[in-house]
Amino acid sequence: MDEIKQKIALFIDADNAPASKFEDVLSEVAKYGVVTIRKAYGNWKSSTLKSWEELLHEYAIQPVQQYDLIKGKNASDIALVIDAMDVMYTKEIDVMCFITSDCDFTPLVTRALAEGKVVLGFGERKTPMPFVNACSKFLYLDQGETVAEKSSSKPKNIKSDTKLIALLRQAIEANEDDEGWADLRAVGSNISNRTSFDCRNYGFKNLSSLFKTIDLFELKRGQGSSYLVRDARKSKKN
Repeated sequence: MDEIKQKIALFIDADNAPASKFEDVLSEVAKYGVVTIRKAYGNWKSSTLKSWEELLHEYAIQPVQQYDLIKGKNASDIALVIDAMDVMYTKEIDVMCFITSDCDFTPLVTRALAEGKVVLGFGERKTPMPFVNACSKFLYLDQGETVAEKSSSKPKNIKSDTKLIALLRQAIEANEDDEGWADLRAVGSNISNRTSFDCRNYGFKNLSSLFKTIDLFELKRGQGSSYLVRDARKSKKN
């Protein structure tokens, strides 16, 4: 299917998402297609949702009112799940997008994936990893930092992230030639097919910038504008 024509359903857990980052979300999801469903869930009588309420008309977001019937129990979560399941089975939707920092929606994400949907997740860094990892792609929306600004922020020390380094090495190994070199685009595709990894969450604009920063890997120009990447340990063996 032509990616630009894909239909997207966007669900907002207004109680657990920053309204100030909504433009960043729209900019990202526009890469996948057109948003045909926009719904935001919460108790709109609460003053804490004032920032989201101001965006409803401007961005044609449909508010779904849910009162907090019992203290400590969020009825908004249940309403969101019911609507998302309904959309999943009755609407022609290709991509499902969830803006939340709540891991309670993890089973919903895995079900959407099982139904062949692409699932995009957006939340703050407090978002539990089970939800982050369940999504096809997940981007953090940190306080005071837009998605675009992440590319110029100081990268975290990722050499000590053993899981990430292992993921990068495995993706290279799956696509390497006899000398250990792998096309960077193939490496990126391999990673995307396996995890919700996005280099912007580590402060890098693209995958090549990330590899250039880590001395555990070698990067060189391939044909045209492409890059080739290799595990630095392979060069020592040659």
